[in-house]
Amino acid sequence: MGVVAVAGGTGNIGRTIVEALIASKKHKTLVFSRKPNPDLEKELGVPIISVDYDNIKAVTETLEQNNVDTVISAIKMMPKGGVDPKEIQLIQAADLSKTTKRMISSHYGHPHAEAHAEQLPSDIFKQKALEALKAAKDLETTRILNGQFMDFWGMPGVKSPLAPFTMAIDIANDTAAIPGDGNTPVIMTHTSDVGKYVAASLDLEKWEPIHYIASDKVTFNQLLSYAEEAKGKKFSVTYDSLENLKQGHLTELPGQTATYSQIPKEVLQKILISFNIWYATGVFNYEVGTTLNDKFPDIKPLTAKELIDRAWKKV
Repeated sequence: MGVVAVAGGTGNIGRTIVEALIASKKHKTLVFSRKPNPDLEKELGVPIISVDYDNIKAVTETLEQNNVDTVISAIKMMPKGGVDPKEIQLIQAADLSKTTKRMISSHYGHPHAEAHAEQLPSDIFKQKALEALKAAKDLETTRILNGQFMDFWGMPGVKSPLAPFTMAIDIANDTAAIPGDGNTPVIMTHTSDVGKYVAASLDLEKWEPIHYIASDKVTFNQLLSYAEEAKGKKFSVTYDSLENLKQGHLTELPGQTATYSQIPKEVLQKILISFNIWYATGVFNYEVGTTLNDKFPDIKPLTAKELIDRAWKKV
């Protein structure tokens, strides 16, 4: 049994990974957080250790004192204030630690290219973290690419650690604004399955530089048909052409207005336009080769249709 530390394990994808590790009963699990959280610590039943990522020496000592052999990062890669993500310091500390030999970085999603950095700020930070990974001298590392989180089309009916975020198909309001012609496949995985596959990947004797998860591959036209079938009604549908998206024109969905209180409309629409362009141009339809799904066939992940039926189908 090894000792695994999940950085950023108190929320979002990190919380899901922690729960999957606990369920596996194969590893001693620790959570690294910037703040103590005694209530969550009691709920999870694993230690939550406060760390100051800016103090690389102290983080290294914490890793060694707890005999951590594997670090899994779920640190947010779009920090406030334009500062570099704390994952860079974590990579450096893990590389210095005498006990730590492996690390999974916080790159969940799609393959990142330099051009993406102009469209979404988090991609700039993920590129910087990737450079830090490449510079590590005594650390086996990997990234997990799982495509689009399919959780957003199952909320609130299917449990998710993610905040609601309406994209392309607004199932709650029977409305859709499909990017492009809606026929480009999108690789999707639910966060609960990402957690299971990440936990399972620790059993592999050797890691590849990238491990892929591809639990489903669907077009938005297919996703729309699943939603209409589940709810038993036709949606109000528009198609945003790639040309219009590139010019900054986006059809607003009813479910997006609730997000404006957290993210200004101008900022949110810029993010949505970037994702819609990526959907339409196949950024989420990448080559995967052998996936963690193939390596661990006993894990039966959710498909998009199963998710939507579970969340929205009338009984």
